[in-house]
Amino acid sequence: MSDSNKTDFTNPSTFILLGIPGLEAAHVWISIPFCTVYAIAVLGNFTILFVVKMEQSLHEPMYYFLCMLAVTDLVLTTSTLPKSLSIFWFNSREIHFSACLTQMYFIHCFFEIESGILVAMALDRYVAICDPLRHSTILTNPVVAKIGLAVLLRSCVVILPIPILARQWPYCRTNIIPQPYCGHIAVVNLACADTRVSSYYGLFVLFCVRGLDVIFITVSYTQILRAIFSLPTKDARLKIFGTCSSHLFVILAFYIPGLFYSLTYRFAQNVPRHFQILIASVYLLIPPVLNPVIYGLRTKQIRGRLLRLFTHKGA
Repeated sequence: MSDSNKTDFTNPSTFILLGIPGLEAAHVWISIPFCTVYAIAVLGNFTILFVVKMEQSLHEPMYYFLCMLAVTDLVLTTSTLPKSLSIFWFNSREIHFSACLTQMYFIHCFFEIESGILVAMALDRYVAICDPLRHSTILTNPVVAKIGLAVLLRSCVVILPIPILARQWPYCRTNIIPQPYCGHIAVVNLACADTRVSSYYGLFVLFCVRGLDVIFITVSYTQILRAIFSLPTKDARLKIFGTCSSHLFVILAFYIPGLFYSLTYRFAQNVPRHFQILIASVYLLIPPVLNPVIYGLRTKQIRGRLLRLFTHKGA
């Protein structure tokens, strides 16, 4: 093919985000639940941060990790939803090449941060239940801060090769991304080079990094459940299990949809494209909106502080 018949998009200045191809006519209607869920996620996570800050009894490792989770969810939603809503509402589809790679980095980095925080929360529950007398001496404030820093650094370093590799590829096919945000595979699929390195590295992050997190959480909760079932009375077992149930719900809400989306996007070629993209977009909202709802409803201390806050305001 001659050069005159080939459009060169090598390191294009902009990408074009299509939103949800095939459902363009319904973009305004789709934006309503997206905007509502985004507002709930922002309000809920800020509420968690406010309650933990104001309630001295919540100044302990479990709630410090919960605050880290809330900040992660706020960054994760804010890195994607405003741009998606601008596409749905104003047809503002252009995104600068560097901004696209930055968005990609933030999305994947903060997903890994969330995974790491869930591991830290599992560790906290393990120590609190299996070795309660040493909990306050093992998970001191400096240790919690170091764990948070380690989770942040791990995620930043592990995800850094993803945008670096994406920047190296020549984009000579098109600069149109058929979804409302810059996902890793969606961008790399536009390259006209052998991008197996990027694909393999993405699978490495999915199975080796996040997979190790799942293994650690599984081992922790296996020990926790063994400790719970060894308790002498049913009331004691229910009480201790109640302190872990919120975290278990959050873990399931994060890992199961994520695994489903990642495997569907890579291997389920017969699934309609608009369905894949819709699932991917919804998946970005599931953890940020469910985490504060689950912890708010199922954690007695947070629920009690909110009730006192509203009761005093009403009085």
